[in-house]
Amino acid sequence: MLKRIAITGPECTGKSWLAKQLSDYYHTVWVPEYSVEYLQQKGTDYSLDDILKIARGQLSAEDKLAAKAKGFLFCDTDLIVNKIWSKIVFDEVHEWIDSMVIEHRYDLYLLCYPDLEWQPSPFRENPTNREYLFGLYEDELKNQGFPYRIVTGLGDERLKNAVNFVDKLL
Repeated sequence: MLKRIAITGPECTGKSWLAKQLSDYYHTVWVPEYSVEYLQQKGTDYSLDDILKIARGQLSAEDKLAAKAKGFLFCDTDLIVNKIWSKIVFDEVHEWIDSMVIEHRYDLYLLCYPDLEWQPSPFRENPTNREYLFGLYEDELKNQGFPYRIVTGLGDERLKNAVNFVDKLL
């Protein structure tokens, strides 16, 4: 049975790197963060409706890649990212995103701690409040009762910590 693992957390915490490394380690596929593709096409002037489109695109990409996955599907981001992003930027969350956060559960959430150095990108907006955002992610995971583990460390240490958590699903 396929185990879906969401890699979540604030910007610039190594989610994409970790998703790819885990997929390589477990010889499976990973789902890239759809917002990057979307914003590369649209630009950085986005609306609340765009975040909804991104959330739907993320789940669509996940569904397509699930058919190719072997054992695990590693998802670079999840709808909690869209929920917190909406709250921070627009002070509201589309009800579809709110309900899908609960409905579309993962077998494990790997919450990436912001212990990596900030790397600028045209699509990153929060270089100074990553600890605060991390707290919002952890609160959401706790409040929903989702199974999560906090991933820390640099490079191979970060990957090893994540692999230890994933192996426990076996």
